[in-house]
Amino acid sequence: MTSHHENIDIAAFQEDLLQWYEENKRELPWRENQDPYRVWVSEIMLQQTKVETVIPYFKRFLENFPTVSSLAEAEEEQVLKTWEGLGYYSRARNLHSAVKEIKEVYGGEVPSSKEDFSSLKGVGPYTAGAVMSIAFDKPEPAVDGNVMRVFSRILLIRDDIGKSKTRKKFEQILPSFLEGIRPSQFNQALMELGALVCTPKSPGCLLCPVQDYCLARAEGVQTELPVKAKKKSPSTKEMAAVIVKNKEGKTLFHQRGETGLLARLWEYPNIEVEKGKEQEQVEKYLREQFGITATISKTVQYVQHVFSHLIWNITVYDAHFHDKEAVDLKAGEWLHVEEAEKLTFPVSHQKILRNQKEREDEIGS
Repeated sequence: MTSHHENIDIAAFQEDLLQWYEENKRELPWRENQDPYRVWVSEIMLQQTKVETVIPYFKRFLENFPTVSSLAEAEEEQVLKTWEGLGYYSRARNLHSAVKEIKEVYGGEVPSSKEDFSSLKGVGPYTAGAVMSIAFDKPEPAVDGNVMRVFSRILLIRDDIGKSKTRKKFEQILPSFLEGIRPSQFNQALMELGALVCTPKSPGCLLCPVQDYCLARAEGVQTELPVKAKKKSPSTKEMAAVIVKNKEGKTLFHQRGETGLLARLWEYPNIEVEKGKEQEQVEKYLREQFGITATISKTVQYVQHVFSHLIWNITVYDAHFHDKEAVDLKAGEWLHVEEAEKLTFPVSHQKILRNQKEREDEIGS
């Protein structure tokens, strides 16, 4: 399918968009300057996370790790703790690996070459384009879902934006829009237009500074674009988590493995269960995994956690632990709740930890 950008007055489009941006852009903490490290951290945080959610995390992260070097020298646990609650933790780990490489290879300076920057861990084509254009004013396209939505409407492109060849098509179209202006301003203006006006549902066409150029609006099909194949609905898992305490008042926690979902985060012992068999399955799991004998007592909490592809329905149980003598744990660690609070937990298990603490405070008061 051909795109129609050859028929657009690109200079007029740029001018109208940039003037609108200058008058309407939001004051966001990562826009205070063009420091490549700040821009990069913000772009990594903004992947799959809303602006309002990111702002306090960004500020706290920059307070804790104001420079590439300070982040490179930090312990992973401290980095993850600062990230706790933002989710998609591999983003934080990749960023941490990448700044270590920058410290060793590039003397602590974020490289301004797209090729060098793209070779860093966790830097895909979008992040590379965003940082190169916003921090270094290089005429690089930064194509994400936001930008594809705007341009599929402007240029009436009906290709499925979930496909990588569609993204490549946009990456070929955009450079002609980045000539003769400051790429940092243009790319941010496009992102802002997608966030504030050209929104996924019911776009604000009457407020749009570039409505005169929009082919989808001219044909009245703006709400039908972009085309995106439906995702499969997430699968559901019934989970049981268990609070086991020893006679010293410490609770059993466990660290997830090196790979996979929520790698290396801490959690309560938990297992997928079948209805009606929860008790025997949990007790067997505690014996086999941790080498302890405990009896499930009452249900204390229900927690649901929704991932993009998966829903956990977690029933939380208290357990009665028969620890007549010291037990050599096969896995996991006994920790006081206060010690556990210093570690990084997935959101669902943070809720269990908070609830446990509140219940213990009530008993203690």
